[in-house]
Amino acid sequence: MGQVDQIIKVGIADMNVVTSPQTIRTSGLGSCVGVVIFDSRQAIAGLAHVMLPDSSLARTGTLNLAKYADTAIEELIKQIVSRGGRSYGLQAKIAGGAQMFPNLSGSDMMRIGPRNVEAVLQELTRFKVTLLSSDVGGNLGRTIEFDPVTTSLTIRTVNQGVKSI
Repeated sequence: MGQVDQIIKVGIADMNVVTSPQTIRTSGLGSCVGVVIFDSRQAIAGLAHVMLPDSSLARTGTLNLAKYADTAIEELIKQIVSRGGRSYGLQAKIAGGAQMFPNLSGSDMMRIGPRNVEAVLQELTRFKVTLLSSDVGGNLGRTIEFDPVTTSLTIRTVNQGVKSI
């Protein structure tokens, strides 16, 4: 077993970058989307816990880049490159975007999960990041952990156990 301090935790509307032997984890992914972008050759990975699709939804004040799909992905790529990742050949895995209140699905505000997923996919395309796999939708929360060496994304879903993508 590795040392516990090798797991870097990312909070809600937060992001971070790790290199081997560290892994990176975020929990509490409901309608939020966990976006992992990585350079497998350099064993470097970043994770953003995206809460909302679009920074135009921001209230005034300092913009939290990690909170919005349209700002988080660009910032995450910058941080990965600044730590030695290559800007070309980046790959991604995503999880989350659940419909946490399925009974209220008529309201657009309650479609945050699907809208987050759409916005993340749009940004990955914009920056030419290849999406390798995803585990999105449903109506259950997730915790994810990524290992930049194996490039395995481990997903724990409430009441559904663990899987890797």
